[in-house]
Amino acid sequence: MMDFNDIVTISLTLFAVVDILGSLPLIISIRQKTGHVDSLKATIVSFFIMMLFLFIGENILQVIGIDVQSFSIAGAIVIFLLALEMILNIEIFKGDDQDSSGTIVPVAFPLIAGAGTLTTILSLRAIENFSHYEITAGIIINLLFVFFVLKTTDTIEKLLGKSGINVLRRVFGIILLAISIKLFKTGLI
Repeated sequence: MMDFNDIVTISLTLFAVVDILGSLPLIISIRQKTGHVDSLKATIVSFFIMMLFLFIGENILQVIGIDVQSFSIAGAIVIFLLALEMILNIEIFKGDDQDSSGTIVPVAFPLIAGAGTLTTILSLRAIENFSHYEITAGIIINLLFVFFVLKTTDTIEKLLGKSGINVLRRVFGIILLAISIKLFKTGLI
């Protein structure tokens, strides 16, 4: 049975980790370089990556001999560094070569369904004990919002302006920092 409060908690957690609004400057830059980001394709690929990790992520970790708590702590450190990037406006993670459109790499992975998102999904399931149904609902809610943002990037860019996007990035950076500390503490327990 799904609990509405759990779905809201999962959705807000994933919203802060995915941080599609904080990624707007990067998405705008990719769109300017490549000419187009396929919103639907990026959303669908992200969904399949997240669902794959939700259902077999723990098994993959067991095969390579990593426990969920260690993965959670490692993910918390990655999320912590991403939060620092957002708050301090620095670049810790360097981007890899992009495919011609930028839709799959880096938008779908690792921007939307990156290490922080996958760690959070695994932690929500293994440590927080949310059901697959609740996590799937949270993923779908987030990806609907991601699709909307990707589809309306031009409008959002004009509406918020450069300073508005920078403020959003820092606010979500603080939220992400708090989430990383919570994941770290939970992984230690």
